[in-house]
Amino acid sequence: MIPIAKPYITTEEAQAAYDTILTGWITQGPRVLELEEKFAKYTGAKYAVAVSNCTTGLHLAMIVAGVKAGDEVICPSMSYIATANSIKYVGATPVFAEVNPVTYNIDVADAERKITAKTKAILVVHQIGMPLDIDAFKALCDKHNLKLIEDAACAAGSAYKGGKIGSHSELVCFSFHPRKVISTGDGGMVTTNNEAYYDRMKLLRQHGMSINDRVRHESKTVVFEDHLEVGYNYRLTDIQAAVGIKQLEKLDWIIEERRKIAFQYLDALKDIDCIRLPYEQEGYFTNYQSFSIYLKPNASISRNDLMTKMLDAGIATRRGVMNTHKESAYKNENPNLSLPVSEDAADRSIIIPLFVPMEQKDILFVISQLRLHLC
Repeated sequence: MIPIAKPYITTEEAQAAYDTILTGWITQGPRVLELEEKFAKYTGAKYAVAVSNCTTGLHLAMIVAGVKAGDEVICPSMSYIATANSIKYVGATPVFAEVNPVTYNIDVADAERKITAKTKAILVVHQIGMPLDIDAFKALCDKHNLKLIEDAACAAGSAYKGGKIGSHSELVCFSFHPRKVISTGDGGMVTTNNEAYYDRMKLLRQHGMSINDRVRHESKTVVFEDHLEVGYNYRLTDIQAAVGIKQLEKLDWIIEERRKIAFQYLDALKDIDCIRLPYEQEGYFTNYQSFSIYLKPNASISRNDLMTKMLDAGIATRRGVMNTHKESAYKNENPNLSLPVSEDAADRSIIIPLFVPMEQKDILFVISQLRLHLC
């Protein structure tokens, strides 16, 4: 079976985890601080806060942005459900906007149409690693005095107008889940250029503790912590951070290799008129966290039948990005909501294997099977 994704983790990461375990410091400590500093430098952000996963990062971002019960946050429905869930965690209401039919990122015009007196923030998503127009959303948020939060779960290493994702706005949340470009098993990071946000997120991720374990351990005098507010246990461990440091060192190379595979797919499939391929706009740079193909209405096979044919041939695929408003947890709240572009994209898209290293014979086999069933 050719898998849909596979993390690129070597003996270097295993050794780093092993060495960290032997230090006796395995929870949040010096390796976490090192990863934060290196990730901030990589993205060009002033600060980075490591968290247990991207969802907890999004939750903290909502809190420090001041989103509260009764507020509304505009976001795409076409995203993993964690995007909307993070809004729910603070008692606010997700307001789903349509996506652009070419990029599948949230549509700025529809987002503006959804703004009401209750709107507090816009939560944008860099769909499967493809950057969206950050400047357009910054301008929209400035116009309406809203907070901008970026769900960059899939976008580590992607760039927009020459700057890495993570450097453009005050709250950008990343995932290190195994299906992402780099992984710590699970884990996440929030970058920010706002010192107040940085300080409060560090506080909140560790139960509101005024002095973290590392500082207390390194102190030459006896110190006692206070718990300044109700917080959470959203910490990353030093074991995970040690793996993350090694992964970060390889990130640019991993992306380079992923892009080679993506370009091979693009070149081999560009003549098939019944499909639409990913589109990278000028000035944008994607890490190709996933490679999604849209089946046009003139395709001779349905998306689900194509997935079955591929599975029968030993190739794993996944459906296109979900629509949260169609999931059981949300559909009763939005029974009359219609997002035709999002719904069509979710129903007619297929994600094909892309990982590093991927053998040339497997790449060619995926291409041959797609051509067999689509041409």
